Amino acid sequence: MASVTTRITPEEELYWLALRMTPGLGTRWMVRLVQHFRSPQAIFRASRSELEGIGLSGSVAQSLISGCAFEDAVVQQEKMRAAGAVAITLLDDRYPPRLREIYDPPVVLFARGRLELLGSLMLAVVGTRRATPYGLAATERLAGDLARAGLTIVSGMARGIDTAAHKAALAAGAPTVAVLGCGVDIVYPTENRRLAEQIAERGLLLSEFPMGTPAYPQNFPIRNRIISGLSVGVLVVEGAQYSGSAITARLALDQGREVFAVPGNITSRMSWGPNLLIKQGAKLVQDFNDVIVELPLEDRRRLALETEGRLFASDTTESEANPAIADGLSEACRRLLARLHVDAPTHLDELLESCEELSSSEIIAALFELEMAGLVRQLPGKNFVKVWGESRSS
Repeated sequence: MASVTTRITPEEELYWLALRMTPGLGTRWMVRLVQHFRSPQAIFRASRSELEGIGLSGSVAQSLISGCAFEDAVVQQEKMRAAGAVAITLLDDRYPPRLREIYDPPVVLFARGRLELLGSLMLAVVGTRRATPYGLAATERLAGDLARAGLTIVSGMARGIDTAAHKAALAAGAPTVAVLGCGVDIVYPTENRRLAEQIAERGLLLSEFPMGTPAYPQNFPIRNRIISGLSVGVLVVEGAQYSGSAITARLALDQGREVFAVPGNITSRMSWGPNLLIKQGAKLVQDFNDVIVELPLEDRRRLALETEGRLFASDTTESEANPAIADGLSEACRRLLARLHVDAPTHLDELLESCEELSSSEIIAALFELEMAGLVRQLPGKNFVKVWGESRSS
């Protein structure tokens, strides 16, 4: 690998972007060319015979010689400036060290947000887009605790588990990194527009795909290697046996990363993936300490230093964590909590039928009070679930 540089000029950036935009040139060939010629400028100055001499096809060599990608590179620079994005090249000293070590690292990363997070200690949290209430509760609890412990949570900003992981990190007052399957100027899914804005402001949006690239389905398996490559380990919460999260876990193993999994209900299809990973040797995770203790000693020391030893016990009592409990709940609230579950939603009609001693107005008022206290969450369709922390003290 060529020597790592500090920063690049706009002209040098243009060469990197042109290399990225050259038709028919895959990631592995880009890396091989940079390793051989030491810089993009030298690649574009090479003769066709030199390029073909290291095994490049004649058509791709001709594309490089013609410089046909420079026009696209100029457009990319304009889009980057408009979106406030930055190009992080393979030889940039800000390029994530762990990612540089994988088999096929991206030659250029497009980034929006806090670039210093590229050097932080990251942990991937991934799972299904069709998350169950149990999966969402586990993700919120674990991702929030791990973020407070000093790890930067990395995920893909997809629906379901990914979104829950990002939101939990932000709610914990910590940054988070979203690796996208589209350009960093594109929001996918569109309902995550507000989340994307928050991540760009407080965390980092990252992609190997050029600006303006739509969220094509084939992009997501490709970007999964970056999610695992950035991270010291991958935590799988829910997912089918052949899901995207399972792909990320396999990539993590190939890259020498730790794989963690949250066990699930054996009757749930969304538990097949993590349960199978556990059978195959993944670390079973019940609380954030199950992840922390598996990290290399140097990483644990780093977390302790960066958080000034503020690693906390995850069994904080609910009366300490939520003043609403310390102040005392109404009898109606207590009765409703006894009928609600963490892992399965309960419909409002079911609550009205089962709580015959309470009027409908009392039930609705109590549910509102519990939501405000952070003990109950309302799901679409007038369904309600108990928040995980409350379930341990009731």
